[in-house]
Amino acid sequence: MILKYFEFNKLNFEKNKLILVYGANDGLKNEFINSFISKLNIEKTIKFDEKEILTNDQIFFDEILSKSFFDDKKIIQVNRSTDKLLKVLENVINKITEEIYIIINSEQLDKKSKLRNKFEKEKNLVCIPFYADNNETLSKLSSSFLKERNINISQSNINLLINKCNGDRGLLKKELEKIQFFSVSKKKITSEVLNKLTNLIENHSITKLIDYCLAKNQKKTIDILNDNIYTNEDCILIVRTFLRKAKKILKLSEEYNKNKDINLTIDSAKPPIFWKDKEITKEQLLKWSPDKIRELIYTIFDLELNIKKNINNSTNLIRNFILDKSKLNINN
Repeated sequence: MILKYFEFNKLNFEKNKLILVYGANDGLKNEFINSFISKLNIEKTIKFDEKEILTNDQIFFDEILSKSFFDDKKIIQVNRSTDKLLKVLENVINKITEEIYIIINSEQLDKKSKLRNKFEKEKNLVCIPFYADNNETLSKLSSSFLKERNINISQSNINLLINKCNGDRGLLKKELEKIQFFSVSKKKITSEVLNKLTNLIENHSITKLIDYCLAKNQKKTIDILNDNIYTNEDCILIVRTFLRKAKKILKLSEEYNKNKDINLTIDSAKPPIFWKDKEITKEQLLKWSPDKIRELIYTIFDLELNIKKNINNSTNLIRNFILDKSKLNINN
C-alpha cells in the first residue's frame, strides 16, 4: 500500500506493523519517524543497520520474537536498507506480534526495486516515498522559522543558505538553529556572518578534496590531502559531505543516462549548479555511471560505520578510501 507522508492518519496501527520509508529527503523522513514514535508513545526503539542483519540475521529474529515484562511495545528501525533485506523480511512478516512495529529506512529506490514493489503491492505493508524538497518548499520553511522567532534575514541570504544545504531539510534545520542561537546576542545577520555561521556545511578544502576525488583527479586529490591535517572530527564531516555529493551526482547521473545530453543535465539541475562548479561536475558525470555511484554510496555507509568503530584510526581510513576512489578506473 502506498501512502504520502502527510497521510499519517490513514495508518492502521493494528494492521500496519511494517512500514517502508524511502527517498533522498532524510530530514522529512526523520520528522515522520519521530512523529510515528510519538504517536504510539513508545519509549523503546531498537536500531539496526542492514549490514548487521545480513551478517547475523539471528539478532534481528531474536529481537522480534523476544518479549519483555517491562516493555509493552517496541519499534525496530532498520537503516540503509536495500533489496538484499527482502529475503530476511519475508521470514518475519507473519511473525510480527501486536507489540512490535518495524520501520525500514532506505535511500532512493527505483521502480524496479523488489523491496519497494513488495511494500507497494501488499495490503498490510505500507510504502511511503520521501522526495527531495524543492527550493520553494525550503524557502517557506526558512521564512516561517525565522518569522516565528523574529529573526530578520534578507531573501537573498535565505536563498544562499538553501543553496548550501542542497535540498537537505534536516541540514537546513540545523543551520537555522545556529542562526537562532546567534540571534540571541541581537547581532545583525549579514551575508558575511551567515557564511561564517554555515561554513561547516562544507569546509572549502573538504569540498575541493571530494570534488577532485569524484572527478578521478588523483594528483590534485593527493595535493589537498598533503596540504591539510584532518582531525577525527573532520573525518566525520568528510564522510557526510562525501555522501551528500555522491547522492547529488547519482541524481544527475540518472538524468544524464536518460537524456544523453550532459549540458542539458547540468543546466537543468535543481538546485542549480554554480557556474564555477559546472566543469568539474561534468568530469564527475563522465567518470561515474549510476550503478557505480550507487555502489560508492553503499561503501560510504560502510566507511562511516567503520570510522565510528575505529575513531582513533579514522584519518587513515579516510585517506585510504579517498586515494582508492580517486584512481582512474576504466570500468567506472
